[in-house]
Amino acid sequence: MNEEIQFIIDAAEEKMQSAIHHLEGEFVNIRAGKATPSMLHGVKVDYYGTATPLTQVANINTLDAHTITVQPWEKSLIPEIEKGILVANLGFNPMNNGESIIINVPILTEERRKELAKIAKAEAEIAKVSIRNDRKDGNNELKKLDISEDQKANAEVDIQSLTDTYIKKVDDLFVIKEKEIMTV
Repeated sequence: MNEEIQFIIDAAEEKMQSAIHHLEGEFVNIRAGKATPSMLHGVKVDYYGTATPLTQVANINTLDAHTITVQPWEKSLIPEIEKGILVANLGFNPMNNGESIIINVPILTEERRKELAKIAKAEAEIAKVSIRNDRKDGNNELKKLDISEDQKANAEVDIQSLTDTYIKKVDDLFVIKEKEIMTV
């Protein structure tokens, strides 16, 4: 197989792997009932006029399976952190004790679990579409090459095989996440 074909196949695989990494990151943000510091990953705080990630202005820890504590480095940030958590629309109600912020993570209802499973499924579908687009891009690049029809056909089969493999990975990740979400 010539180098140009191998380069196109490798590039397609790299893009597909990137879609899997993105999906895993999105799945981390979908909570499954147990409190983790990563639940607050997307929270931004107004820090002297700049939207700053919460992790850069405070320590985030878990006391137990249903409680997250946020210890700001500057006490004057407590109101801004509370506001940032509320604006992030995570469904949390932060409480401030003057020193830190305590967040009780509510136990998920059956309805909320189903809603989270739908969100996870939507993220999985987005990853599948991305993988299929990577396949299409790879096939389009192959068409631009000056190679025989047999070589093109063989390379397209290789790209399709990669696509099938990565789509299966997405399905496997979704099944695991769905089980995690639905387990009480």
